[in-house]
Formats: sequence, structure tokens, C-alpha cells
Amino acid sequence: MQNPRQLAFLALRDIDRRDAFADVALDKWLHKATVGAEEQLLPRDRRLATELVYGCVRRRRTLDAAIDQLAKKKAHQQPRDLRIILHLGLYQLRYLDFIPPSAVVDTTVELAKANKFKGLAGFVNGVLRQYLRLANSEDGDPLKLPADEISRLGISYSFPDWIVAYWVEQLGVEETQQLCEWFNHSPTLDLRVNPLRSSREAVETALKSAGVQVSPVPHLPQALRLSAGAGAVQNLPGYGEGWWTVQDSSAQLVGYLLAPQPGEVAIDACAAPGGKTTHIAELMGDEGTIWACDRTASRLKKVPENAQRLQIESVQIVRGDSRELSQFQDVGDRVVLDAPCSGLGTLHRRADARWRQTPENIEQLSQLQGELLAGVARWVKPGGVLVYATCTLHPLENEAVIREFLRDRPHWRIEPPESGTPPAAFATSEGWIKVWPHQHNMDGFFMVRLRKVGSG
Repeated sequence: MQNPRQLAFLALRDIDRRDAFADVALDKWLHKATVGAEEQLLPRDRRLATELVYGCVRRRRTLDAAIDQLAKKKAHQQPRDLRIILHLGLYQLRYLDFIPPSAVVDTTVELAKANKFKGLAGFVNGVLRQYLRLANSEDGDPLKLPADEISRLGISYSFPDWIVAYWVEQLGVEETQQLCEWFNHSPTLDLRVNPLRSSREAVETALKSAGVQVSPVPHLPQALRLSAGAGAVQNLPGYGEGWWTVQDSSAQLVGYLLAPQPGEVAIDACAAPGGKTTHIAELMGDEGTIWACDRTASRLKKVPENAQRLQIESVQIVRGDSRELSQFQDVGDRVVLDAPCSGLGTLHRRADARWRQTPENIEQLSQLQGELLAGVARWVKPGGVLVYATCTLHPLENEAVIREFLRDRPHWRIEPPESGTPPAAFATSEGWIKVWPHQHNMDGFFMVRLRKVGSG
């Protein structure tokens, strides 16, 4: 029988030693546990391994703070593999209430013994039991937090101080706490129904008949949200028939903001893997031409694969850097730039993104975003529309990019969404769209529609 805690340990070790992405490391060890195994990994063990990996990555700062307070040596002074084992034990004690504490202590001690820490098994046992003693004391929480508001939130919810600080600046302390809580929850799965092949009502009925809990998403006419535990998407009704595709609700707003019309020429500047490209085609009734551009061949190949499954024929593929594709000069009726960004609106999906990004990265991305926006703006016909979008909430990647773009371009203006359209429910007074996860219960997103009102 495969041990989910050992699988989680191996994945976390790859993340720590090799700087592997959390999802890549987890998939690797889940795959190894399945291929050639005499006994297949049980679904409950797969779920536990997944929870432990993503949970320990998300909560790394909190777990380190607990080690700092419970052990004589600080977390960064512990042997790296032992630190991972302590993380696994403390995560289960602090965040998983379906595993008895005694079982957590026993399995974590055994995990230490199985990974060359037999001599420190007593230490592991002591740290975990000390945590439990403090948790059951009058104070209730073994973790002592600093008085400083930023550090308190950062340690309590496990985020870098710089991210917490810019949220507090925009939202205040109370809403920042709500946002941190939201980002530490496991993500939901949203579908976008393909109206060329089915309807939301028909897909909802088929999924419920298969025992999947599903509900419509407010303001979005093609969106359905699945409950946890729906299983592999490829096995759900309608996948092979192209009735739907996976796309978060906030990302679906981009297509509606672009508002493409049948017969037009639309260009998706950073198209891979094709979620927005295929949505544009659906909104155009598959009538017209959609050019899907991307510089990465491995990701770009997913666009025609997705279009084929959805039975969409209007998509054309172009590989290249969108800053250099001069053939699209004044070609597009509608152009969308879903720009490369820090992903700070999707921190629940990308467990390690909070630790990978830095303020310096944000500045570099902002410059790239400005260059891409200036480049693809040349593709838009006079009178045409350009939508700029990111899945980040950082002003330097969003509002600052748009203000800089408009500063010396009098022939461009912000065009707010029409009343009654899906994006209108999320519009700000400035005319752009900003989706805050804790307010709207979907991924964080920024988008704005720009109208080219003259030539140049």
C-alpha cells in the first residue's frame, strides 16, 4: 500500500532541493506511485497527499514560525528533510481536523524513522506533543504572533510581508485578513459551457445525473462551478463531446468585455493554452477569424487541441513574440492581451507563487507588460477594441501599465462595459474591471477595454 505521507514528503523534498513547482513535483510522485504498482493508490490517499503538499507549501511561513517557537534550533537551522517532516506533522495538527492527533504524531515519527532520522524520532515526537500541550492550554494557540500588524498577518496566514503590506494599503487590515483566508482555501473548479454544442442547463443536468454537485455562477451565463471531489475532468459527462471546457469564472469575463461579433477578425496575443481564444470563437458563433499567438511552442500546441475538442474551426495559430508580429498591423477588430503576470490573483491555485514572486519581479513584469501592450495596440484597426487583462491584483502590473499607455496616446480611451453585460457587475468608477477574490468568490483579475478612436 502506498503511503500518502511518504509521497508528500518526496514531493516536498523535490520542491525544496530542486526548486520544483509544487504541481509538477506532486504529479511526478503520484504518477510513480501508480505506474507498475501492485496496488493502485486509493483516491483518499491521493487526496491526502495532495492536501499535504499544497498545504505545507502554502503554510510554510506559519509552520516555520511554529518550529522556531517549539524547538531549540530555528527552522532554517534544522536539517532540510527533517524540517519537511516537521512541517507535515504540524500541518496536520494545525489544519486537518479529520485525523486524530495521536495518529498524526505516530505517523510523523514513523516518517522520520523511514527517512534516516531514527535518532531524531524522539525530537519529532517531542515537538509535536509540545504543540498539542500548548494547543490544549488556556491560551489555545501555540503560535505566538508579533504585535506588528503586517508581520502578524504574514505569519498567521503565511504570506510574505511585502504582499500583505500592499493589500493592507489597498484594502485595510480587516479585508486583507479576509483575502488571506480566501487564498488559503483549496480552489474550486469552474467550467465554461460551449453554447455551440450544448447549454448550461443541459450540462448541469448531465453532471448532476452523474452524481456531481454543480451550481451556476452569478453574472456569468456560461459558467458552472463544481464541488470538490468531482474527479478527473476527462471522465465527466460532455468532456469528449466538447460541451464545456475548464476556465475560471473571472477569466470568462475577458471574452465578454472584448464582446467580439460574428465575422470579425479577433487576435489573442498571448493565447496558450487557449481558454480565451475558444471563448472568443464561441461568442462569435465560430464565424470569422481568431488568430491565436504565443511564443512558446509547447504551450501553443494546446490551443488547436482544445479548439478541436470543442469543435471550433475559426482559430488560426501563429507562433512568435507579440512585440514582433508586424503582419497584424491594423488587422484586428478585437485584440486581447492576457499579459504574463505575477499571478497574485491566483495564489490559491499556485501554492508556491507567493514565495516565488518578489517586488523586483513585479517591476520587471510591469515593463514587459507595457512593451506588449504598446506592440499589440498597433494591431487594432481605427475604431477597434483592445482588452488588457492580468490575473494579478498588483497596481504596478495593472493600473500603472494602463495609465502609462494612455499618457501619450490621445487616440485611445477607456471604454467601460455596457450596462447589463457580465463585466458590468465588476466595473469600477474608473471604467476598468477588478475582481477581488474575497468579495466576488473567484480568481483575482484585472481587465480594461480600450477603444482606438483615431489613427496612429
